[in-house]
Amino acid sequence: MITVNKVNKGRNGHYDIELSNGDRLIVSEDVLVRFRLLKGQELTEQELVEIKEVGNEDLGFQLALNYLSYQMRSEKEVRSYLKEKEIEQKDRTKIIDRLKKLDLVNDQNYAESYIRTQMRLADKGPRVLRQKLQEKGISGETLENALALFEEQAQYELASKTAAKALKKFHHKSVREIQQKLQQQLMTKGFSNDTIKQVIADIDFEEIYQQEADSLQLQGEKLWRQYQRFDLAKRSLKTKQNLYQKGYQLDAIDAFIAEKKEEQDEE
Repeated sequence: MITVNKVNKGRNGHYDIELSNGDRLIVSEDVLVRFRLLKGQELTEQELVEIKEVGNEDLGFQLALNYLSYQMRSEKEVRSYLKEKEIEQKDRTKIIDRLKKLDLVNDQNYAESYIRTQMRLADKGPRVLRQKLQEKGISGETLENALALFEEQAQYELASKTAAKALKKFHHKSVREIQQKLQQQLMTKGFSNDTIKQVIADIDFEEIYQQEADSLQLQGEKLWRQYQRFDLAKRSLKTKQNLYQKGYQLDAIDAFIAEKKEEQDEE
């Protein structure tokens, strides 16, 4: 017979059981009570095997409950967590089945909750959200049903809000360069091409157009100084090419270059 030598209460409501044969068990209070694991209790080999089998699954179940108590998790996340905690595969499967029956693991609910939260708090478009959910093990019809919550109007409104915020950071740039940067940023955020085009088309760039002359002057002066080591022709060409790449109008660029050449001639 095997005897229980010590019973110590551990963390998270678990109990550490030391046996006379040198084994050490970690069990929940439910298992402790079910098998009456008190100091001095005698156990047969068969009882010990049963306690280990039931105890491992129950321990994993309690760990999963604690993991789920902080926030919703996908099935893949719970499986990965239990694997990290060294819960055996057969027990992981039983635990997931128990959690599903209790509706504590439900990928459809998880995916829909994730989409709603991201729509409300984040600035990501559907393409990025699709990738994030796939990483969490959500796929197929479950994924598509969740993404359907992110309707086109909601995408447009969020993309517009994101663009307006980004627009405040773009100073001393041409309208064309700002449009390119907005497009790139919204694509990175995961919005569709159609949504991006509509958002940019609806932005009023009038004020930026009015500031473009000052912006060209600022950028042009910087480039003119940068290329001062070159002769006048090459200096003019490189400045012109760079300003054009930044999106400024050719006639405005030519006017700036002509002005700089006049200044050069006067020196």
